[in-house]
Amino acid sequence: MVAASPVEETAPLGPVPQAAYLNQMLLVETSLAPLALLEALLAIERVAGRVRGQRWGPRTLDCDIVLVAGARIREPGLEVPHPELPNRAFWQRELAALGITAGEAGW
Repeated sequence: MVAASPVEETAPLGPVPQAAYLNQMLLVETSLAPLALLEALLAIERVAGRVRGQRWGPRTLDCDIVLVAGARIREPGLEVPHPELPNRAFWQRELAALGITAGEAGW
């Protein structure tokens, strides 16, 4: 881990009533390819007790790959930059806290 943004409480997204979320963005360096990193993140979610049920529903943990330095990825199950990046102000604030600008983020 290179850096971490502050933890921020945000309202849930989507149509399912639920409690607020705690969000944080991490900047990491890894030798893993993006799809391998995604698989590792999904394994972390499972260990933390995440069960994928209702879309946009409550969850114990949600790990996303939002950006990969210098990369645009369009593969089944992984799109980078994350397609919701322009719509999530809290992600934009977290990127700014990590010192990543919109131009660097590619959106």
